[in-house]
Amino acid sequence: MLGSLSPSCDADESFSFQDRASRFVCGQSGCNVEWPYEEVCKMALLTPEEMREFEIKLASNAASCYLSIKSCPGCRSSVMRKNESNLRVRCTVCTTNKGRTFEFCWQCLKEWKGPAPRSDRCDNHGCCNEDLKLLRECSDISFEYFDSVKGIKGCPSIRSCPTCGILVAHDGTKCKNVVCSRCKVEFCFVCLKLTTECRKINPEYFTHCSSGVAPRQTSIPVWQKK
Repeated sequence: MLGSLSPSCDADESFSFQDRASRFVCGQSGCNVEWPYEEVCKMALLTPEEMREFEIKLASNAASCYLSIKSCPGCRSSVMRKNESNLRVRCTVCTTNKGRTFEFCWQCLKEWKGPAPRSDRCDNHGCCNEDLKLLRECSDISFEYFDSVKGIKGCPSIRSCPTCGILVAHDGTKCKNVVCSRCKVEFCFVCLKLTTECRKINPEYFTHCSSGVAPRQTSIPVWQKK
């Protein structure tokens, strides 16, 4: 689920790793022009039957992204996670069919092992939060576009939006403030405060953050949708 993010000050080199449930971007190298759905269907010469199948896939992708829906590894039925802070999820269909409680891990999609609730991983071998791994292991960047923010060191190149948790990458060019494409909230990539909060301390839009570079994130915020 790849997607785009709208950084402030035309910082279009930033982008997010998730949320591209229904966006169509030109595949030409270096071209990020979006195509409308109707144009995609026209260029692909899709038949009415293929369009219906395509739209079902789009709806499924959007549901997985926005509604926290995944397929149960036991019966393949769609399951919605109600508590986004707990990876252990119960499938009522499998529970009924098997005559016992059937729970699986939302992360590795295997039958649950270990204590719960947990938000990091279950006890299945190889269960790992890839987003947290990216946040932990990504390289640092240096901001070079504006003289006022040059010299900022130790800022990770990937952050998790402090409001909705989507992963966002920045290559260090242009503005330190970005606007999340999913929740539409503007935040400072350096200190991870909302831009409105950051500017209460630093009224100038492009200056260093007086609170410094926020450390690498060890958890991903859960989006409290209103």
